[in-house]
Amino acid sequence: MELCFSPMACSLASRIVVYEIGAEARIRFVEVDPRSKHTLEGSDYRAIYPLGLVPLLRLPDGSLLSENAAILQYLAGLDPESRLAPRDPLERARLQQWLCFIGTELHKALFIPLFDTNAPEGTRERTLARQESRLDFLEAHLTAKDYLLDRFTAADAYLFAVLNWAAPTRLDLSRWPAIQAYHAQLQKRPEVARATREEFALYQAEVARHRAA
Repeated sequence: MELCFSPMACSLASRIVVYEIGAEARIRFVEVDPRSKHTLEGSDYRAIYPLGLVPLLRLPDGSLLSENAAILQYLAGLDPESRLAPRDPLERARLQQWLCFIGTELHKALFIPLFDTNAPEGTRERTLARQESRLDFLEAHLTAKDYLLDRFTAADAYLFAVLNWAAPTRLDLSRWPAIQAYHAQLQKRPEVARATREEFALYQAEVARHRAA
């Protein structure tokens, strides 16, 4: 299988899950430059996936699986014993609930506007005001909790990847100490730390390439 990713993008969550289940030998990582939309191997990524988004997983039969929530659940299912995706129907629905919340309310509605340097004046302020309730909701849930569910799951991998963007978008999380503590604690997980360390090095190399171009 092949996993297309961009360093420190939301696809970091997929790398974390791959490492958590020990599936490195089964998956080849293919880096995609987010600016050129070409892989570092020289292929036009849009010819593979017209939307040009990551992550993208090429399955053993050659078919493609897109969308973070779908890929994370598929990868977690490669090792059911890891329990990164619950087997119980209700708990699986809870996992899906959090994947949807992260993808819709945080990834798309909060961080994408904050990353947009060409957004109209006032966008940042309006976005932060509108999304405070989402962060308050997450803060209340994580108070006295280590994970979104009763243990580390694929949803935590996704939330960790998204919360990494607080620094580059200048989002001050000090108002939400439980979220801060949650993110800091996840950084200590060996496979989370490994994935982050490797992708940050690749991100630095990406920035250097863009500056030299």
